[in-house]
This record gives sequence, C-alpha cells and structure tokens, in this order.
Amino acid sequence: MASDFRLAPARRTAIAKAMRFTTSPHIMGIVNATTDSFFEGSRSLNDEAVQRGLAMWDEGATWVDVGGESTRPGADPVAIEEELQRVLPVIRGLRSARPKGFISIDTRHAEVAQAAIEAGADMVNDVSGLRDPGMMDVVVATGCGVCVMHMQGEPGTMQMNPIYEDVVGEVRSALDEVKQALTARGHPSSLISLDPGIGFGKNQNHNIALLMEGRGLLKSEGALLWGVSRKSIVGHLTGQSDPAQRLPGTLGLAAVAHQMGVDIVRVHDVPEHRDLFKAMSLGSAHSEHIE
Repeated sequence: MASDFRLAPARRTAIAKAMRFTTSPHIMGIVNATTDSFFEGSRSLNDEAVQRGLAMWDEGATWVDVGGESTRPGADPVAIEEELQRVLPVIRGLRSARPKGFISIDTRHAEVAQAAIEAGADMVNDVSGLRDPGMMDVVVATGCGVCVMHMQGEPGTMQMNPIYEDVVGEVRSALDEVKQALTARGHPSSLISLDPGIGFGKNQNHNIALLMEGRGLLKSEGALLWGVSRKSIVGHLTGQSDPAQRLPGTLGLAAVAHQMGVDIVRVHDVPEHRDLFKAMSLGSAHSEHIE
C-alpha cells in the first residue's frame, strides 16, 4: 500500500510541535467535504471547502482537518473512490495556497490516507483507531502525524447500546495498545495523538467520564485531542437538541480542555475558540504575575 513518499525531517519536527499544548490548545478547524455531516454548517465541497480551510487558518487555526466521509451515528459508508474525489482537490488547493499550513486527513481508509499525504496532508486523523490493516503501514512509511481515536463498533450502529465495564480503563488500554504498536515499528511518539472518541460508541455517562479523566487517559507522555464541538454531549448538558444552538456549550467544554492541558481541540467555530483561549491565557498570565 505505502509508496516511497516520506515527509521531510524538518516538516516532521514542525508537525510534532503543532501537536502539543503551549499556552493554549491548538485549534483544528473542521472542513467536511460531505453532504451529510451532522452539523449542516460544516458542509462544503470543492473550492468552497478550500476557501473555508483558508479562512480557518486566517482565523487562528493551527490545523485544517479535511474529511470526505461522515462518521456521525447512523451514517452510511462512502466508497473510497468517492472519498478520494471529495478530499484530494481540497487538500491540493489548501497546500498550493499555504505551503506551510498544517493539514489533517480525516479518514478510516489507508488508500485515502496515502493519497492525501502525497497530496499535501501532514496528519492522519483516523476515527477507527487504525483498524484498516494498511493504515499503520502508511503512517510508519510516510512518517506523518497521526491521531488515533477510540470507537466502539461502526458509525452505523455504534450508538445503539454501547457497553463497558470500565470505560476509562478500556479506552486508555485500547489507545495505548495502538500507540505502542506504532512506536515498536519506529514511529516517534511525538507524532502520535490520542483521542477518546467522544460520541463514538459511548453514552453520556461514558463521555463525561472520559472527559473528566483529562490527561490521565494517557498511559505515557504524549498528545491528547478532544473532538466535542456541537456534539450530542453538549446537547445533553445544555438541553439544546439542535447542533446550531450548541456553540456556547461547546465553548464551555473548550475552557475545560484549556484548563486540563488538552493539546488539540477539533472545532467547527475557529474565531470563537481563538478568542476564548486568548482570554484564558491572559487570565493565567495575570495570576502568575500577582503571585
């Protein structure tokens, strides 16, 4: 599956830095090159998707995450050819316009990941936790960044009746197992981020337990990514059934992410998160000053 393409050492160093918390979490802006993602406001295709990504960088995002298959609960799978046709022009357009911008490809498929990295992506964001037998080969061979997310089941059925005996322990162990498999093959831990997979085969109590664990979810030092933007967890917490009304609740969880030192937050609304983190960083600096 993997070709001889490999990211340059200097680029890999830059990617590693863009995956770790500094004064605030890095913002990953969501570009859904789809017609059925759960939040209608995130959907865009072709040049519109490129312009959306460029705007997100201008608004303060470190990362632009491009996906061509909705993985919302109940979603139908997309053929690989269709996924490639959706994401590759967007990645090429973004890379051409911003040679130094950080791009992530949101995919479960090794073939898509390989093509996306060759087109200019820096990271693979895999909601399935590298289940595709070829995905680990692609990551190791290309030397790209990778976000390993936990998902119980498949998107079409994952929310029907998720069951765990110990959700934190089980998710922690599953994520660490993939991380250890990557590092055993020589992939640097600095290029690996872990995501608890909020809303992916979890009920509300599972989601809350995973978020409250914070960085304790990591068995070893590394990067942590949260993707909670406008999700059902926000709706349950705030009573807002419409994703369009969940921005205030999303920002509340982003403030928690900042306090917990989460490295990357994946969001639909970049400027609002940028301003939140700027204000919180100012508060932290003021507290240090008066001490």
